Amino acid sequence: MTTETIDQAKLGAFMERVLGDAAGLMTSTQVTLGDRLGLFRAIAGEPTTSGELAAAADINERYAREWLRGMHAAGYLELDRGTGRYALPPEHALVLAHEGGPAFLGGAFQLTFGYLHAFDRLSEAFRSGGGVPQSAYPSETWEGMGRFSRTFYDNLLVEQWLPMMDGLGERLERGARWADVGCGSGRAVIRLAEAFPASTFVGYDNFEGQVLLARQAADKAGVADRVRFELHDVAAGLPERFDVISSFDVVHDAVDPAGLLASIQRALAADGTYVMLELNSADDPDENVGPLATLLYGVSVLYCMTTSLAHGGAGLGACGLPAARVRALCEQAGFSSVARLDLEDPFNALNVITP
Repeated sequence: MTTETIDQAKLGAFMERVLGDAAGLMTSTQVTLGDRLGLFRAIAGEPTTSGELAAAADINERYAREWLRGMHAAGYLELDRGTGRYALPPEHALVLAHEGGPAFLGGAFQLTFGYLHAFDRLSEAFRSGGGVPQSAYPSETWEGMGRFSRTFYDNLLVEQWLPMMDGLGERLERGARWADVGCGSGRAVIRLAEAFPASTFVGYDNFEGQVLLARQAADKAGVADRVRFELHDVAAGLPERFDVISSFDVVHDAVDPAGLLASIQRALAADGTYVMLELNSADDPDENVGPLATLLYGVSVLYCMTTSLAHGGAGLGACGLPAARVRALCEQAGFSSVARLDLEDPFNALNVITP
């Protein structure tokens, strides 16, 4: 390839893009440090110097100074050159400092850092096949996953999603039995139990680390009298029948998605409801482009697809359950109807399914 065949403007633009992506990786590292050490919380609401941040967060001043400069370089912090004080704008604080709020994303960085611990095993899986099992990831993976998903469960599940499902809220108020499949750290059913004390809830997960976190969270929330969590592979069948069964971002991770859905269908009461939350993706994979799709494919490689392939599974991946495939798998499992709700959410797709 000669110099004459290269579009120099295109080359320059792409080099700038790649440099920006590399800078994004460094920014993510700095954000992870800020989240872990409580630096965003320490600076939220009050402009600060490096010395003041070091004292407030109990860190070394030289590191505080470099971190503040880095976050300012990335556009996360604002600097008053006259006073030398750095400020976290209130809009940025909602994303980085307000734990559990509707815009909080701090858990996503902790979660991603946990994924990266398995990088060497993932590289080997690229060569030899197979994948990385859940047991290979550190505990902060599950902690970050719980913090990230809490944004949805605490702010959307009861307040926005349930009212879109005709009659389901009223049924829970009267008293219903709800099972959450792939419950993770249990935040979804704990939130439901807090909102609907007349109903009872069971969370199933096939990874012991998540079940232990869920049980601890239920005790802390004071709902252990009507919420329990069990270590169980639902693809092998459910031991009880339920009025409502949910799976929140679970089926695309499953080793046996078809078997999992068939088990859910068999365990639903005749007038029951299956609530399936999945990641929003296009039926045509070639249409999954842009920042969100890039993020999802990265998460898929680092976790979703590889944990399924580690057990010889389907390996659908994060973008593996668009609307058409959801309908096809549900029909195969014996469900009678699938209704996709209009969330106006670029990240999530919510389906209400009947047996």
